[in-house]
Amino acid sequence: MGRETEIKLRISDVETFRELLKRVGARTVVRGSGRVHEFNTLYDTEAQDLRGRGQLLRVRVETPTDRSGLQPKKRFLLTFKGPVGGSRAPAGTPAQGEAARRGDGYAGSHKVREEIELEVGNAKALGTILSKLGMRESAHYEKYRTTFRMPESNRWAKGLLIELDETPIGTFVELEGPSSAIDRMAKLLGFSKEEYVLSNYLRLNAEECMRRGEKVGDMVFRKRK
Repeated sequence: MGRETEIKLRISDVETFRELLKRVGARTVVRGSGRVHEFNTLYDTEAQDLRGRGQLLRVRVETPTDRSGLQPKKRFLLTFKGPVGGSRAPAGTPAQGEAARRGDGYAGSHKVREEIELEVGNAKALGTILSKLGMRESAHYEKYRTTFRMPESNRWAKGLLIELDETPIGTFVELEGPSSAIDRMAKLLGFSKEEYVLSNYLRLNAEECMRRGEKVGDMVFRKRK
């Protein structure tokens, strides 16, 4: 249980960015090959009560991409997230303008929300239980995630996760942890606060679909990478 504080940053050149991570000292948090495929299913009521309250209920299946030929061990996670909230930015700042455009109901440099997460043994069985409680699958999205941390000698980065996400709508890095560490890491990587992305992947996917003139649907790969 706790609160998550995070931002996203858009990455235009993945290989160059990986080299940059190496140069600043970030190292992969190893699970299998370090690159994990995530398939996420969101659940809600027929009337979308959770969405209306700004809440999220998600079942995630994580599959390490192991090149050794061994069968990768999957992990199943159930996550609840509360409504978005956060520190307010001064009126007229880029952060406030971005928040107003998103309609998130707050203005700030970071996205902050309650998060409760636990590992479960069987995602299919859990899905059946949720359906019997009146929940239904409301959306799906997938990505490949590689997680990095800074060395322990960098005390300012304690608790900071650097998560490189390859998604069907582009590549992003999520910085999650203490807000001061997020800001310092973003600056170290060459980004300003004006470049922070606070929208979630479903909203980003909807915006991309509308930009392409396509019907808004699930954020999934047409062909698995």
